[in-house]
Amino acid sequence: RMERWGERLNRVEQLAQAFSSTPLSSRYKPRLWPCQPSSVWKLFPRQSLAISFAQTCKETVHVFALEKENSAPGQRIYLVTSYTELWHYYRTFTRSLMHCYEVIPEGTVCKLYFDLEFHKPSNEEADGQVMVSGLIQYVCNKLMDVYGVMCETSDVLNLDSSTEEKFSRHLIFNLKNAVFKDNVHVGRFIHAILQPILNTLKAGRSHPGAADNGDTRNDSRAPDSCGGVPGTCGSPQAKRRKPEEHDLRFLLVKGKDGQRCLFVDLELGVYTRNRNFRLYKSSKAGKRTAFTVAADSAFHAAPEKGVSAEESVFLASLICNVSFTGQRILTWEGPETKEPGSSGAPRQQAADTNGELLSGSMSSPHQEVDNFVLTLVRKDGIQGSIRRWNYFAGEQLLVYDILKYRWCENVQRFHKSNNIMIIVSLKEEVWYQKCHDPECRNFRSSSHPLPQEICISYIM
Repeated sequence: RMERWGERLNRVEQLAQAFSSTPLSSRYKPRLWPCQPSSVWKLFPRQSLAISFAQTCKETVHVFALEKENSAPGQRIYLVTSYTELWHYYRTFTRSLMHCYEVIPEGTVCKLYFDLEFHKPSNEEADGQVMVSGLIQYVCNKLMDVYGVMCETSDVLNLDSSTEEKFSRHLIFNLKNAVFKDNVHVGRFIHAILQPILNTLKAGRSHPGAADNGDTRNDSRAPDSCGGVPGTCGSPQAKRRKPEEHDLRFLLVKGKDGQRCLFVDLELGVYTRNRNFRLYKSSKAGKRTAFTVAADSAFHAAPEKGVSAEESVFLASLICNVSFTGQRILTWEGPETKEPGSSGAPRQQAADTNGELLSGSMSSPHQEVDNFVLTLVRKDGIQGSIRRWNYFAGEQLLVYDILKYRWCENVQRFHKSNNIMIIVSLKEEVWYQKCHDPECRNFRSSSHPLPQEICISYIM
């Protein structure tokens, strides 16, 4: 009997150990606070089906690609869910969700991002950390130079997935109040600012030895693009520097075949439509090295109510996780090879003839919604008006900047100087209020239903 009891005790201890290492997750319970969406968790065999479902779903959902161990190379299934619900299970089910990718839908507003890598044995003298630092400094300068957008190293999330054989990083630029129109425009901007070194690389391939002026073992030094002063990237002083001052040879590395290539991945569809971008804490199928916050990352996530520090990093790592209010929309028109400063290349908050992003100060494409918004801001003896609207077609979201009417649901009074925004979700058929006042920076009011007669479901 004692032996049997000992065996049972042994089994219980083994089970306890197994459950503690892989705990069962509690079921996702939405609506614990206003920002938490209802549960949506649907799997699809094809990406196109998942994207179509996400576009018609009333909840704010996104598409993710999942790889499974022992499946055919490149074979993926597609998950549609919200960021909140994904994180709820992602932090617990590390095995079933450990090979997860964010799908960056075509035409979707997104962050600036980079995929960096080089083969370590072929570049023994290269200092990856210094190269990353140099690239961040250079891009910060270019954002100020081209768009007047301030960017510091603390705005850049630096993720590391390096192995003994490969140096691998993802950089995600969490710019304050600025995003790119879509990842195609991101790619055009990056091609343009890297054009000098792309030309050098092209010349070197046409005339072997032309790109080898000086040993590349010394080219991993960061360029002195910030005057040698740490933390000054993106400052107004940087705007006065000329592109010619930057020596970008530190971005040249050697591939496995010994051929020169760029440290920045531009050739594998990184900036194409519906790109799959590996998530923070995920590894490739068959691999064990997941993306973690790099030791040299200076990124600082602003704390939010009800969001842990780790979840803040997860949310900051998502390329399409951007605010649609108070944002400048950055674009790069024309051929990718145009350099900054060429006529008509960079634009901000541009009207788009393809309908992906529209903006203006006259009537929006949904005049009946404009009229409804005016009824919200013309009361209490105040004649409010619409200063500007932005329409995000992919999200079916209308963002109105309001003039004169400053009533804020958060403080239950009129703001003295800062205006409010009215956001209308045509997909969810609701409207809510946000604010330009610093005191109400993260506030979003309760959602209110739209009148039935202006809802698309009623009209159809």
